[in-house]
Amino acid sequence: MAPLPEAAALVVLLRTGTRPWQQYADLVKRAGSALAVLEHEGGGQGRLFAAEDATADAARDIGRWEADGVRLLTVLDSEYPENLRAVHDRPPLVFVNGRLSPADARSIAVIGARQATPAGVTVASEIAEHLVDSGYTVVSGLATGIDTAAHTAALARKGRTLAVIGTGLLRVYPPQNAALQRRIADHGAVISQFWPDAPPTRRTFPMRNAVMSGMTLASVLVEASHTSGSRMQARLALAHGRSVFLARSLLAQEWARELARRPGTHVVSSPEEITATVERMASAGALRQ
Repeated sequence: MAPLPEAAALVVLLRTGTRPWQQYADLVKRAGSALAVLEHEGGGQGRLFAAEDATADAARDIGRWEADGVRLLTVLDSEYPENLRAVHDRPPLVFVNGRLSPADARSIAVIGARQATPAGVTVASEIAEHLVDSGYTVVSGLATGIDTAAHTAALARKGRTLAVIGTGLLRVYPPQNAALQRRIADHGAVISQFWPDAPPTRRTFPMRNAVMSGMTLASVLVEASHTSGSRMQARLALAHGRSVFLARSLLAQEWARELARRPGTHVVSSPEEITATVERMASAGALRQ
């Protein structure tokens, strides 16, 4: 975790700055210091004094968040998720409840519809179980339906699962998943890029999907409609250079057939096809290096 002055400086930058958050992630990474960026952006002695006051307030907030079990990781921290650090739209910080592990670099997202069919729940559970058995961390978004099935199956298999959520960590959404959120924090981690008390909005969930895509090697879509956030995550994953896997049943929909024609998209009929493809691509990448 970053030293307190660095973390507090980044909080001040994000609270008071006028740039998009992605730009601050780039600036801080390039400078190697949020304090240095804050001093450069401050300009003028009066504004620097104001920044010092704001930094003290931010340090108090960080202490309060930590007391509530929420850790702040900046893009400079060694614990910041390795895969996420590599994408162009990484957030400058993430908040974590639970424990991240270096093993989470081997992670795959399993996502899909909130109004899942029984068949979809079964498929999601089987995929999550296979991923755990194959040494992968299962990542999903803590929504009802497919997400819940994936998290629950991974926990039942005694594997690692991460939830990337569209609210702050001091919130629970949906409310019926409060117990599941606590279990995931106890056995894996719950992650958010939003201030700990941030409520859900229409804007936060697409942003959540971008982080979930960035954190994982691939995204598996089990069930989804043409308006689904899972479909959006598939587009983001391809933009991140990550693989997308579509359950074959999705090909009944035109949007899925169109997506299946894009490079980087794979249509699968079994969980084994997912890991075989990911392993093959990882081996090819290692050989190229």
